[in-house]
Amino acid sequence: MCSSTCRPRISDVVGGEPLLSGFEDPDEYGFETRAIRAGQPHDPRTGGVVTAIALSTTFAQDSIGEPRFGYEYARTGNPTRHAYEQCIASLEGATHGFAFASGLAAEDVLLRYLEPGDHLLLGDDAYGGTFRLIDKVHGRGGLNSSAVDLTDPESIRNAWTASTRMVWFETPTNPLLTIIDIEQVCAVVHELGGLVVVDNTFATPYLQQPISLGADAVVHSATKYLGGHSDVVGGAVTTSHEELAEHIGFAQNAVGAVAGPFDSYLVLRGIKTLPVRMDRHCENAATIVDLLMGHPRVSEVLYPGLDDQPGHDVAVRQMSGFGGMVSFRLAGGREAAEKLAMSTRVFTLAESLGAVESLIEHPGVMTHASAAGSALEVPDDLIRISVGIESVDDLVADLDRALATV
Repeated sequence: MCSSTCRPRISDVVGGEPLLSGFEDPDEYGFETRAIRAGQPHDPRTGGVVTAIALSTTFAQDSIGEPRFGYEYARTGNPTRHAYEQCIASLEGATHGFAFASGLAAEDVLLRYLEPGDHLLLGDDAYGGTFRLIDKVHGRGGLNSSAVDLTDPESIRNAWTASTRMVWFETPTNPLLTIIDIEQVCAVVHELGGLVVVDNTFATPYLQQPISLGADAVVHSATKYLGGHSDVVGGAVTTSHEELAEHIGFAQNAVGAVAGPFDSYLVLRGIKTLPVRMDRHCENAATIVDLLMGHPRVSEVLYPGLDDQPGHDVAVRQMSGFGGMVSFRLAGGREAAEKLAMSTRVFTLAESLGAVESLIEHPGVMTHASAAGSALEVPDDLIRISVGIESVDDLVADLDRALATV
């Protein structure tokens, strides 16, 4: 009988034929191959090479409590979502993958693993929405949290209490692009008996796999690089921690903030080109950094690829590339930063990141406004750019012209 958290295997049979066939043992293949094929074998009934968008909300049962193909209700399980979940798990090197309606919905389910009165340590340079969810939503339910500098492992020991259960951080961070040593943090936290959650949105599994470095769970805003085209909102969690996976699977079904079939299809489509997109993002970002370094209007460049950047050696060790995000501060302060953000033509003034088009924003007023007045407040002269995959000469000329105006 199928339970309320039933998640059929992709190899389950239908009428003596594999439900989806043609791609066995995906872990033996390279990243690029798995991005295109993991969880998405050909459908033997149609020969379709693209995973179908399964819109049905309910599925036939051969007898009471015995769904014919393993699926019973779309909130509990959907074939398109299932393919996406298997694919992202494979890319992150995890045994379990779960897809959600947004990155914050994915984060929310992870936070529900904690009990009222528990304590969480959050990196002191985190996405404002993550801080808002932890502090303003789960904080009202009794979750206690502290923001700490996770570049110093001793800060974990100093802030650890008898009720601390989890350490949560991004690397690279948003928006200061700080690099956290995943392996080092995991060693300290596991020694103290806690769990580690890493937000891998900026790096993506193409550049970094936190689970291989000891993380207990990885969370993504799939809206960003995984989807990659600014046309889908979604989130994902991967883990090889069995107890945590059991909780996530139950909460995903019980709470219901799941990724819809069309959204799942869009993220799957985006993932297929993730490797080639990330290569171009990284290449273009490095060229933009060359422009910014030493520019008279720029007081500081924040980018993990710089040799003198704090954490550069860690980034070299745990990442295969430095990503497409660049942050920098303006010598003219907030007024200059705001003017620059409104003066570009190819870079679009907009929130979000990680898609094919280049975006520019003022984090203090836009994405991180909810962190104002907290330990996570960002400088008001800071600009964050998401470097897209356009012609790099156009991007350089656009930013250079805009900088001349401030």
